[in-house]
Amino acid sequence: MSYCLHSESHLDTGPIYVRENGKLHVVNRGPGGVQNVIPKARPFSLFSRSFSVELCMNREDDRARRQRTDHFIFTYTKEGNLRYSAKSLFSLVLGYISDNVDHIDSLVGFPEQIAEKLFSAAEARQKFTEPVTGLRALQKFTEAYGSLVLCSLCLRNRYLVISEKLEEIKSFRELTCLDLSCCKLGDEHELLEHLTKEALSSVKRLLLKDNSLSDAGLRRMTAPVRVLKKGLENLLVLDLSCNPKITDVGIGYLLSFKKLNCLDISGTGLKDVDAVIKRLQMQIGLVHSKVPLKEFDHSNCKTEGWAEQTVLQWEQAVMEARKPQDNLRSRVAALHFYGKTRRIEEVVKCTLVEPETKASGNLQFYKENIQNCHLPLKTEVAGSHELKNNKKRALAEQERERTSKQKHLCLTVEDWDLLNTY
Repeated sequence: MSYCLHSESHLDTGPIYVRENGKLHVVNRGPGGVQNVIPKARPFSLFSRSFSVELCMNREDDRARRQRTDHFIFTYTKEGNLRYSAKSLFSLVLGYISDNVDHIDSLVGFPEQIAEKLFSAAEARQKFTEPVTGLRALQKFTEAYGSLVLCSLCLRNRYLVISEKLEEIKSFRELTCLDLSCCKLGDEHELLEHLTKEALSSVKRLLLKDNSLSDAGLRRMTAPVRVLKKGLENLLVLDLSCNPKITDVGIGYLLSFKKLNCLDISGTGLKDVDAVIKRLQMQIGLVHSKVPLKEFDHSNCKTEGWAEQTVLQWEQAVMEARKPQDNLRSRVAALHFYGKTRRIEEVVKCTLVEPETKASGNLQFYKENIQNCHLPLKTEVAGSHELKNNKKRALAEQERERTSKQKHLCLTVEDWDLLNTY
């Protein structure tokens, strides 16, 4: 092979290489012609010596970085090798939004399927347990999705959770079942006042066993229903057992719950039990049950909804806050040494059977015409159709007299003063 170089310009174009017979030749334009030169192989380097790599998602502090999840999924192969793969874009965006869920303006109109995943991601990061931002984030979900966030809430014997997370509990909307048994709330508690709000008008089952309620508390709780026909007007099941301060006067306030199917007033301070039984049967159709009803065994009420794990996280946080009591034994020993009386520090426990219940007996009521009642209906047969018609007429007359009296009694000065507080 021959090579000829004809250049009309004097510009230096650099060395020219030609491969011939498997060898590389360089052609120089200077005197010397063609020279056989084998270039030296240089070490191959992909990056320069000053190049450095740092794997980081963002430049946050170490504490915030530990709370985040990495953007890679690490797995091991069968051979024991470590393999990683990048997460999907949807997972990355979902994680970013859940980290900043308290900055969301509104979720109204957002798809429920995506919102549930977003709630779960924020729940896994325990965003709803934070003091201020957790409440703000939870309110965005409850305002947009209502009962999907939580349809049933069981806070039985969890008075510490109520005191620590009261605002978060009040943010739940469209609850159908609420269990506040054995919490010792009292008549003036803020949560009982919240029960009369429009946000909880959907409650159908309310369990207030052993809450130190009295006639004044029942009057406040039933005032919107008696006067304005609002509040707990859809209530079907009500448990007021083990509240010895409730008397015959307080039972009169319950007659405004026309849709009530089951009622438990065992362990209350009734004076004339027979008169109360007749009054409930004649005015709202509730029949005294000789057998305990399954509606009040506290097994059907459970926390259900997206926020089920959130409520458990609240309870765990409260229990963790009460743990620093390991030095209790040393304190007791010191008190014993100095001859001081030990202060009783016991957790209030709710027993299923109270002494007041045993004394007054079982006072549970149900409606006979309700097919889904858990109690077997009575098999007693009425005497004749004429007796039934006479009873219906008597009930109708009594109902007219009662309604005529209520027209003058419902809007009393105390009721108006109470309604002005809402």
